[in-house]
Amino acid sequence: MLRISYVELPVKDVAGVRDFYAGAFGWDFTDFGPEYSATTSGDTDLGLNGDQEQATAGILPIIEVTEDLEGALEKVVAAGGTITLPIFPYPGGRRFHFKDPHGHELGVFINEPEAH
Repeated sequence: MLRISYVELPVKDVAGVRDFYAGAFGWDFTDFGPEYSATTSGDTDLGLNGDQEQATAGILPIIEVTEDLEGALEKVVAAGGTITLPIFPYPGGRRFHFKDPHGHELGVFINEPEAH
């Protein structure tokens, strides 16, 4: 069963927001450059995205697929979704963003340790 395994927040101050959540809840973060930091607990993780080119209007739930990211994109489109950010690589995998027919934006990702 596919599940939401990641939630991403668009932020303007990655370090400040990271320090807030670390202080408030004791969460450990891994920095992936100056514009991204994330928990890596393996449960439902939290990402802090400071890249303004990828900024979403609000919280971005992200669904994990275990195989065939391209197939997942095709199914989203066939079901009536609109791609808002085509498949792109990031350290550890690839993902895309879409809006459902009601305008909610979500992402879909696949872990691929060799992806850059």
